[in-house]
Amino acid sequence: MSERESMEYDVVVVGGGPAGLATAIRLKQLAAEKNQEIGVCVLEKGAELGAHILSGAVMDPLALTELIPDWKAKGAPLNVPVTQDKFLFLSQNGARATPNWLLPPCFHNDGNYIVRLGDVVKWLGEQAEALGVEIFPGFAAVEVLYDENGAVRGVATGDMGVARDGSHTDHYQPGMELHARYTVFAEGARGQLGRQLIDRYKLDDGRDPQAYGIGIKEMWEVDPAQSKPGLVIHTAGWPLDSDTYGGSFLYHLDNNLVAVGMIVGLDYANPWLSPFDEFQRYKTHPAIRGTFEGGKRIAYGARAITAGGLLSLPKLTFPGGVLVGCEAGFLNASRIKGSHAAIKSGKLAAEAAFDALVADRRQDELAAYPEAFKASWLHDELNKARNFKQWFKKGRTVATLMTGIEQLVFKGKMPWTLRHSKPDHACLQPASQCARIDYPKPDGKLTFDKLSSVFISNTNHDENEPVHLTLKDASVPVKVNLATYGGPEARYCPAGVYEFIKDDHGDDRLQINAQNCVHCKTCDIKDPTQNIVWVAPQGGEGPVYSGM
Repeated sequence: MSERESMEYDVVVVGGGPAGLATAIRLKQLAAEKNQEIGVCVLEKGAELGAHILSGAVMDPLALTELIPDWKAKGAPLNVPVTQDKFLFLSQNGARATPNWLLPPCFHNDGNYIVRLGDVVKWLGEQAEALGVEIFPGFAAVEVLYDENGAVRGVATGDMGVARDGSHTDHYQPGMELHARYTVFAEGARGQLGRQLIDRYKLDDGRDPQAYGIGIKEMWEVDPAQSKPGLVIHTAGWPLDSDTYGGSFLYHLDNNLVAVGMIVGLDYANPWLSPFDEFQRYKTHPAIRGTFEGGKRIAYGARAITAGGLLSLPKLTFPGGVLVGCEAGFLNASRIKGSHAAIKSGKLAAEAAFDALVADRRQDELAAYPEAFKASWLHDELNKARNFKQWFKKGRTVATLMTGIEQLVFKGKMPWTLRHSKPDHACLQPASQCARIDYPKPDGKLTFDKLSSVFISNTNHDENEPVHLTLKDASVPVKVNLATYGGPEARYCPAGVYEFIKDDHGDDRLQINAQNCVHCKTCDIKDPTQNIVWVAPQGGEGPVYSGM
C-alpha cells in the first residue's frame, strides 16, 4: 500500500452539481462578507463540471436569485423563459389536453426557465472559482474517513492506474486524502458515500423508504418549423400502464433544440418492463413524433432521481458532515424540479457550516442546518407535495384525482399524510406472474437501440480497470434474478451493461459490460436482491454530457 498524501481544508464538498457548488459559493460569500479566511474545495468525479449532470430541465430561479441576486448580469445561462404549458394524457393513439385552469399549481411554470443544467453547473463553477473555491474535476471520492470518535473527518479519492486483477500499472497513482472540519456530501441520487453514511448513522430511521425513478433523456436538433422556444409539454399515460408511475417531458429550447425524456418510477412490478424501450415507444405517439421527424438526435443520457419527497428525507446531519441536494432527496416530484431545491439546501448547509467555523467548532453536528430547512420555503413546498408519490401507489386515476384535490381544493394544506413501507426493489414480481412485453425493433431514425445511444453519451471507461459494478454474490444473478425474475437487469439498465449469455458449457452467466455504464445507479436501486453495488470507477470516467 502506497502512503496517501493529504490536504487540509475547512470544508470539503463531494460533488460538483448544483447543491455542492451552491454550498461552496455561499461559504465563500460569507467569508468575504465577514472578512474570514476559509478553505473550500469541491471534488467532482466527472471529467469536467457538468460531465455527469443530466436533468430535464425546467428551472425555478428562486433559489438562484437568493444565492446570486445579479445572476442575469453575470451571464447565467437561463435564456429561455417558459411561454406555454401543456399537459397531455395519452392513450395509444390519442391525446387529451388538460385545460390550464384545471392544472394544479405544481404544473404551472410561469417565471421559470428551460435550461441545459450542465451549462448552468459550468457557470456556477465559474462563480465558485472566482470566489476562491478550489475545484478538482476528475477525482472520485471513494472512501469516507472517520476520526477516533466516529465523526467524519474527510474523504479519500480513488487510486488511479489499477489493473483489473488488482495489480498496479505503470500509470498507478495512489488516492489523496482530503481532511476537513466539515464534509458536505452532494453526490446526487443514490450516492455511493451517502448510501454508506445513511446506513452507518441510521439516518433513515423512522423515515419512509426512499423512492426513486429513472430519467432517460435525449437532445434533438429539430426542423426549424417544429421549434417553439419556451413550450413545455408534460404527458402521462401511454406507453406506461395505469399501475406504473411515470411520465414524459418535451421542452423546446432555443437554437432549434428540443429536450425529450421519460421518468419511470423504480417501484414498477413487471420485470419484463424496459424503461429505455418504453421511452423509445413514447416518441412514436402521433401527438409527439411530428416534432422529431426530419430532425437529428444529438445526445443521450440517463440518471436516477430521488422522488420520495419530505417523508423519505433522511436525517440531514451527522458528526462532521451533512447531506445536500439529491443526495438527501430534496427533489419535488410533483413539480418535476430539483435544481432549485438543491441550490437552496446547499445554501442553508453552508450558512450553518460557516457559523460553526467562525465559532471554532469542528466535526460536530450542524443542527442549525435542518432547523433552517424546517423554517424555509423549501420545507413548505415539499410539505404541500408530501403525498404526491404515495398516491401513485394506488394507480394513476386515483393519483390524478387526489393530487388535484390536495393542490386545488386544500392548497397543499391537507389534513392527512400517506406513508409507505416498501422499498422499490421489493416491488418487483416474479416473471411468471407478469405479462411479457415485446418491444418493436428500433428504426434508427426516431427510435434507437441502447448501444448507439451510449455511443452519443461519450461514455468511456478503461477496459482493464476493476469492474465498478460489484456483486455481493456472483451466483445470485443466475440462480435468483434470471430464474425468478427473468433477468431484469438486462432491461432496467438503460445502457446495455448487463447481458445474460451462455458459457462454453451452455450454462447461463451474467456478463457485465462495465465500459457502457452511464452512472445512472438504477442497478444499485432496482436489483431485487440488492446484490449489485455501484462504486465509482477511476475519476474522470463515465459519460461526458454536453449541456444535458
